[in-house]
This record gives sequence, C-alpha cells and structure tokens, in this order.
Amino acid sequence: MKRTVEAEEGRLDVVVARVTGMPRADVQRAITAGTVRVDGEPREKSFRLRGGERLTIEIEADAPPEAEGPPVAVRYRDEHLAVVSKPAGLVTHPTASRRGGTLVNRLLGMGVPLAAAGGALRPGIVHRLDAGTSGLLVVAATDEAYGALRKLFHDHEVDRAYLAVVRGLVANDAFAVDAPLGRRASKIVVDATEGRRAETGFAVRERLESTTFLEATPRTGRTHQIRVHLAAIGHPILGDRAYGGGGDDARAAGLDRPFLHAWRLSFVHPLTGADVSLEEDLPPELVAALERLR
Repeated sequence: MKRTVEAEEGRLDVVVARVTGMPRADVQRAITAGTVRVDGEPREKSFRLRGGERLTIEIEADAPPEAEGPPVAVRYRDEHLAVVSKPAGLVTHPTASRRGGTLVNRLLGMGVPLAAAGGALRPGIVHRLDAGTSGLLVVAATDEAYGALRKLFHDHEVDRAYLAVVRGLVANDAFAVDAPLGRRASKIVVDATEGRRAETGFAVRERLESTTFLEATPRTGRTHQIRVHLAAIGHPILGDRAYGGGGDDARAAGLDRPFLHAWRLSFVHPLTGADVSLEEDLPPELVAALERLR
C-alpha cells in the first residue's frame, strides 16, 4: 500500500496508524525502515506533526476483511454514508491479530459499501466505539464521504451524547472535565505533560442510591475519553473493569460491560446539507441494570 495524505496533528506513529487502520507495531516498523516520510524526509516514530504536512506512507497492504453475519440495525442510510447501532461486545474494525467478528465484517455481510480510503482493515470507519460501548456510529460509503466526515469530526461539528451510570453520587448537576490524555502501554491515562487535549461535558440525569446516571458530551474525540475522565474524578463507569468500575455493585446490577451508550448523534450531512439527527434508546440489558440500581 502506498498513499500520500495530509497529516493530522499528533505523534507520527499514532497518526499513521489512525489513517491506515494498521497496528501501531506494523507502522513503527515501517517508520524505522524509512517507508513513511514527512514532507519527503524520514522521521522518528515519536516525531510531532503540526498538521498539514505531506505524509508518504508505504506499508504492505492487508487482505480485506471477510463478510460475516449477523446484521446490525441501520438507523440512516443513503448513497454516501450510513448510521448504524453497534451492539455491545462488538469490536468496530479488524486488526492484524483479529480479522473477524467485527462491525466491519457484519456491514460487509449486509452489503453496505464502505470507503476504501479508511484502509484495508478500517474501510469506512471515521470514528469508533469501544467494544463494550453500544450505540450510534456513522460509517462512510464513499471516499468523498470519508474525507468529508473526517473533517466534520476534526472540526468538532458532530454532536455526540452518551449515557452512563457511574459509581458514587456526583456533586454538581453540570460540570466539565478538561484533562489531557496520553497512552501508557494498553491504558489511557491523564497526562498533563505529553497528553493531547481532551474535554468532556457532563450533566446529571438522575441520582440513585449509590450511583449517578449521567449524560456525557465529548468536546474532543480521544480514545477512552469519557471512561478515563470519569475515573480520574473518582466516578468510574459502573461495569468498566479496565478503569475501576468493576466489583460487587456492578455484578449486582447485572453488568458484564461498562454502562456506556452512544444515544445521540447529530450533524449536517457534509454532501447533501441535510440535518441528520438520531437517537438510540438504551439496550434492554442497560434498561434492566438501571431498574435494579433504582
């Protein structure tokens, strides 16, 4: 695979992995081999991109993912894009070590066209939901839509809202967490020195006996952002074992996944100008958990 793209802001290996959909280890090997260049020059994997540089990327292409079932619910679809409801437990896209059992495989099995510009392992994918998170996700059907949607997300012109139940009683009815995030091995952490800016707004929907039902509106789009921000203020998402939300109370609520659901997605269609505004009710297992907590 050889591509020339305009760089986003960020660390070189992270940006290349994101635009190609390839594992960072493979990207780092390519950078070391000199087959990834910034404005024609080889750089270290940790090189900081300002955004706008010309990236020339040459990495051996992966075989395309296979079509699989069962289908997922489609909430909006036209010739440019689709908005689907991702169930919890489903990974968004394949990786080098996991080629099947993902949302991409299911969409291909449904015959949904996916933009090749996303890369061999991430066709059509312009944003992700964590495996344990359910809810609304938009995918691009064409390369034109892929570029236009990525710009919407980059410019923060997509309105996203999530529902979450967190441990403990949150003091304020409305608040925001503005804390930069970075990666430490497999975990995302608050990193005031080298982290990238991340901000999430929160509003209390209901205070329960020992938990709080919240709405979260991310103002940036970092990996695990909502989960890490809530854990950082001492209110981890119930059921989120990776960030401190597991335990007896989560099990008593019947949760075997984080109580996190992408319930609202709104944007102006970048190619037709239509208003796309969708809401997705809580899935049955989260409705049941909420009732137990009440």
